[in-house]
Amino acid sequence: MKLDNPYAHIGALSHSAQVRQFSQPQLLLWNSALAKTLGLSEDDTTKAQLASGQSYPDANALAYAGHQFGNYVPLLGDGRAHLLGAVTDPQGLSWDVQLKGSGATQFSRGGDGLCGIGPAVREFIMSEALAALKVPTTRCLSVALSGETVMRQQPSAGAIVTRVASSHIRVGSFQFLAAQQDEQGLAQLVELTIKRHYPELAALNGDERLLALFSAVMDKQIELIVHWLRIGFIHGVMNTDNTLVSGETIDYGPCAMLNGFDFGRVFSSIDRTGR
Repeated sequence: MKLDNPYAHIGALSHSAQVRQFSQPQLLLWNSALAKTLGLSEDDTTKAQLASGQSYPDANALAYAGHQFGNYVPLLGDGRAHLLGAVTDPQGLSWDVQLKGSGATQFSRGGDGLCGIGPAVREFIMSEALAALKVPTTRCLSVALSGETVMRQQPSAGAIVTRVASSHIRVGSFQFLAAQQDEQGLAQLVELTIKRHYPELAALNGDERLLALFSAVMDKQIELIVHWLRIGFIHGVMNTDNTLVSGETIDYGPCAMLNGFDFGRVFSSIDRTGR
């Protein structure tokens, strides 16, 4: 599978990171329908190697900032995720392929960069459920068992998620470059965003171009939230680092479907103020 790094030219965003090499990875879940859409091979060797990242040790981690529960954090980044690169499907569309739970990066902030089987399977189920309900979302191509034990509240089997997204450009990506006062990087990110998500704006220039992009991204966020309300989906960590400018749902950590309304209910263990 041919992959390229669409963020390589924006040096402040893309940083080299090594995928952790697991001794006995094993494929657990594979999304054949999504693989067919992407034009990927269905042979067992390809599936196992891609799902565990063992054939792609040289990857990248992306930097970004974020407002988390009302507090601005100037540097977050992919702490347990590795961008393998972008693949072009048979229709000529570009898709990011990213591993999650694939080991530590320079943004891990002391964490081990691993993922337990529970959150991995939840991401597979929830992202595919939202896709079937016609909600814009990142997709899950696979879940693999890493063969290692992950220690959280209790020991669990380690797992690796393969996420597919139309891009990983976040609101927090722009926040990070703005905080760095990286005007060149911001200009490059604007052009990449327009190329991948809003090509209808390419003919505009100057302030008109920037304001039209801002308006388009805002409209996509409104549309996404309406979709969530339509089906009763609760995103437990809707911070700017988990907000894609494409308007797709990303990060199925503490999430849920709303079965009954309660003002006092929270869906994230770190949301102590009920935001």
